[in-house]
Amino acid sequence: MDKALDGITILDFSHLLQGPFATQLLGDMGANVIKIERAGPGDLFRSMTFFAKWVGGSESPNFLAWNRNKRSIALNLKSPEVRGIIMDMARTADVVVQNFRPGVMAKLGYGYEDFRAVNPAIIYCSGSGYGEEGPYLDRPGQDMLIQGLAGLAMNTGRGDGPPVPAGAGLADQIGAMNMVYGILSALVYRARTGRGQKIEVNLLAGLLAHLNQEYVAVLNLGEDFVRPNSGIGHPGIQAPFGIYQARDGLYLSIAMSPFKVLYGVLDAPHLAAFDDLGTLYDRRDEVWALVNAETLRFDRADLLARLLAADVWCAEVNDIRAAANDPQVRHMGMIASYDHPKAGRVATVGPAVRMSETPPAISRPAPMVGEHGPEILAEYGVSAERIAALEAAGDMTVERA
Repeated sequence: MDKALDGITILDFSHLLQGPFATQLLGDMGANVIKIERAGPGDLFRSMTFFAKWVGGSESPNFLAWNRNKRSIALNLKSPEVRGIIMDMARTADVVVQNFRPGVMAKLGYGYEDFRAVNPAIIYCSGSGYGEEGPYLDRPGQDMLIQGLAGLAMNTGRGDGPPVPAGAGLADQIGAMNMVYGILSALVYRARTGRGQKIEVNLLAGLLAHLNQEYVAVLNLGEDFVRPNSGIGHPGIQAPFGIYQARDGLYLSIAMSPFKVLYGVLDAPHLAAFDDLGTLYDRRDEVWALVNAETLRFDRADLLARLLAADVWCAEVNDIRAAANDPQVRHMGMIASYDHPKAGRVATVGPAVRMSETPPAISRPAPMVGEHGPEILAEYGVSAERIAALEAAGDMTVERA
């Protein structure tokens, strides 16, 4: 079946999370993603893992998560011969993606102007932590650092506890979505005009944009307004918004619902004394504690059934394994798998978008380092002898199963 991005070739120099997630999303839609890694170790994410364990004994779950539907070629980017080959590839490529620190790619001879010189229609997408100029230009741009700087960590947590970073790389993943948004927009523009362009995406700007309702609230309430130090689930929202524990030790979340309905379901008429917007905000931690005392009288399944029957906005609070087995997640088919030559059968989260005519799909496992190098170079007319010489000289790495 046709894919939406069939015929689009992407030269992907990105590493870690932001860029690789973006190009994986484009690969799911059918783009020909050529992952250009460092000769030798390849993408830095290959050397990182969670829980001090490796999938199949050797493979990084971090790398496997963001690099399906790509072919890998591992090259020495400092080699003049390699640069010549890549520029030959760029003549017919559509998009270049990279997320090295600002200036690194240009110094190596792979900046936007270098690619535009051989292909004026090229779309060049750069990702960074803080943009390509300004006082933070030389700072490391890592996800948790951005969460703290942008205000997300300070806005997360309950009560008077410390700032809490999110349990996922939200800044990187938002950055990836912005890359895709920019690339697809540039492809549409090029289809109309024939002109390529440079796209700049950075983690700080992306996370700021996704915190906009919090910024609009704080910045428009007057200079004397100070974000409250306490809060349940969200510092700007009144009770009962938050996470509560049930009698069986499991947790559930309760969002925006009429408080009268909630305390009616809980059979807790004494809570009526708090049923006023100002009170529910000013005394929200106190209300949270009182509501939590009531939810502890019920097992979670029973409480959820009662709350949902009364149209209270609520849901289970799951860990990853429980979420993977959630009935709705299973119904949507969101947990997929693919076979990897070294890791074996890899369980993964599948594409989140459904399309009636050009559905995304997992067609390739995450590649080994430089696994497809000879195949890719042959497609660009590089002879077998020259390919062998590149590998013998250490300018190309080819990992074989």
